[in-house]
Amino acid sequence: MNSFPADFNWGVATSSYQIEGAAQLDGRGASIWDTFCNTPGKVVNGENGDVACDHYHRYPEDVALMKQIGVNSYRFSLAWPRMFPNGDQQREERGFAFYDRLIDELLAAEIEPMATVYHWDLPQALEDKGGWANRDTVFRFAEYAAATVERFGDRITNWLTINEPWCVSWLGYMSGVHAPGVRNVDSALAAAHHTALAHAHASRAMKAVNPSIRTGIAVNMTNYRIAEDATEEVRELADLMDAQLNRWWLDAFTTGNYPENLVKFHGERLQKLMMPGDSEALKVETDFIGINYYSDSFLTNPDDESHPAEKYGPFPFPQREKGNPPAPYTDMGWPVTPEGLKDLLLRVKRDWPETEDIAITENGAAYDEVPDENGEVKDDRRVEYLTAHIQSVAAAIEAGAPVKSYFAWSLMDNFEWAEGYAKRFGIVHVNFDTLERTLKNSALAYREIVAKNSVSRGVVVS
Repeated sequence: MNSFPADFNWGVATSSYQIEGAAQLDGRGASIWDTFCNTPGKVVNGENGDVACDHYHRYPEDVALMKQIGVNSYRFSLAWPRMFPNGDQQREERGFAFYDRLIDELLAAEIEPMATVYHWDLPQALEDKGGWANRDTVFRFAEYAAATVERFGDRITNWLTINEPWCVSWLGYMSGVHAPGVRNVDSALAAAHHTALAHAHASRAMKAVNPSIRTGIAVNMTNYRIAEDATEEVRELADLMDAQLNRWWLDAFTTGNYPENLVKFHGERLQKLMMPGDSEALKVETDFIGINYYSDSFLTNPDDESHPAEKYGPFPFPQREKGNPPAPYTDMGWPVTPEGLKDLLLRVKRDWPETEDIAITENGAAYDEVPDENGEVKDDRRVEYLTAHIQSVAAAIEAGAPVKSYFAWSLMDNFEWAEGYAKRFGIVHVNFDTLERTLKNSALAYREIVAKNSVSRGVVVS
């Protein structure tokens, strides 16, 4: 019998660039995603977030949708260039005022705000100076984070510093499939180190402003599944990939050190980035961990005689598919593996026992259902996905995992980064021509789960 504790938090999540729009309004500066979207060939159909869901103007309607769904928490991100257009000390008060209005609207609806300080929209002016590959960005970020707490900390208790720093580092600065589109292993490794430092420095700076807040970080995690007959080389590669995705940031703030196999693997590349005092600086009290989970990952033996790691050079992450993930798949091509979420949560409990509060900060699936002739969005696959994963969370809690919150990704269809508007993750459908919002069946199913839990405070999810 899988149930939830009485004080469990149910929420939905979004990010600023994906929904806000208003990219050229009220003094907002350019972000790396504005630049990336304007670079030919980077985003599907050459699309961008200039308008997105126009949440900047429609936020009261969107908060009303959250109220209708029945969630008690909303995770959103703050757009750095909306408040500090150049990433320096120059403030744009109209940007701060927008978040004042949003936060007050949420509180009036009895929905608790959770803020992510950085969800990928770095001010372009900072990227022009090297971005996350530049150590100075660590300190600019800490200043920015402290300023947000100074303004909003009286109304927001729970704060996430950085969303998915692995994506920031390795997709942004190595593979180049995300902004800023750099392809350089030294830049990626520098970004990985600097985002870890930034979490620690920002956490301390934020607590210095307001000691009553709680700080965390949102990391994307997966389970690497390997075949029973996996070669030693494949096992070694899986361990490197696990260290780079799952262990790098968690080990950094809990121990002050990076995984030993990666320290050895990166060698001098990493050593030259480490400055005196970095290990002490990396270790920081973190009140909760946000986990973004979508699917497990699968590795099988290579189909030729070469060592698998040779294909990846200094970047222990596969450049081509090496696994045989089981069907079914989402529209992203990701397998549906709800049992993996329970396994991952119990692994976090085991490997990082100091963690006393876990939030599922993102969990969802891309499916392309649209309203039928009656206006109904029959996204049964998403209903099944969410229900199965929520059941997996409940099973993990019963097994001792300290999960306190679940945020469905995403509140609404939005700009899906390099995929443009081609992939729909929302439980609310958005018509990108008219911007009309429609609750999908998944929103109604989620509402039922939340309502049952809220009424009986521990009801079985079925």
